[in-house]
Amino acid sequence: MTHWSSMHQRVAAYLRTRRALGFTLTIEGQQLERFAHFAEQRDHQGPLTLALAVDWANASLTPEGLGPARRLETLRPFAKYCQLFEPQTEIPPARLFGPAHRRLPPHIYSSQELKQLLAATAALSPIEGLRPVTMHTLLGLLAATGLRLGEALRLQDQDIDLERGMVEVRESKFRKSRLVPLHASTTEALAEYLCVRQRCLGVAQASGFFVFDNARPITGAQARYAFHLIRQQLGWDKPAAGPKPRLYDLRHTFACRCLLRWYAEGVDVNQRLPQLSTYMGHCKVSDTYWYLTGIPALMAIAAERFELAAATSEEDQP
Repeated sequence: MTHWSSMHQRVAAYLRTRRALGFTLTIEGQQLERFAHFAEQRDHQGPLTLALAVDWANASLTPEGLGPARRLETLRPFAKYCQLFEPQTEIPPARLFGPAHRRLPPHIYSSQELKQLLAATAALSPIEGLRPVTMHTLLGLLAATGLRLGEALRLQDQDIDLERGMVEVRESKFRKSRLVPLHASTTEALAEYLCVRQRCLGVAQASGFFVFDNARPITGAQARYAFHLIRQQLGWDKPAAGPKPRLYDLRHTFACRCLLRWYAEGVDVNQRLPQLSTYMGHCKVSDTYWYLTGIPALMAIAAERFELAAATSEEDQP
């Protein structure tokens, strides 16, 4: 019989078991550690209870109920594991707060907004340090390639092939690696960033591609905070209409702009979609559909094609 004296011990045992089976559980592990800390602050004793799980879920700051639903989704397999050793453990019901994976309406950046976003990085402090140019290059790379934020932040110098114009993304989601070809302008921007980084750091050895003045790789929290400051500066925190722009919306924007460019070039979009799916690191094309949004420009193309198909159908009728 397993005897646990704290929620931290329960979490540690669960993570050890799952990771020994090959699961990384990076984000889930961090969430469960936070849950254990929450239970400790509440001076909770004994097995996991539904009341404790609900209290922790409701403490989420994520809007529209999505945070509580995802927190419970993380707790359910942990609770099932604990129940094997502690039958008194209460497993939170599925979908107690609704589905944990709901598609929030993304903000699709216009070309003008992307220019404003990149220009606003110059005001980040310290102005003479690496932070402005690092964020400018990072945001530019995300917009130009649709990389996930974590993929960009994990890049090392050896992952950037400036001669071939290629980025290697190593063991990303589902442990997949891929090569991401770059536009010539993106390659030039990355090369320029490396020169600026070297001038700022001198002989210091950077431990990642995107770094601040301490030569350490920037974290997701640092990138999101810098984006938050930029969004405030541009007055995008309280949009008159539509959702508040997010950092992750650059990935949505990339997918939509790809389709617009293909339609303008007159290529068969259905044939190109598997290529876009591979480029974005998806396992199947249906995953890419998540990032496609019915923006006015795409809807106008759809309406035009529908009218053309309807007119052709009428002509074919006897």
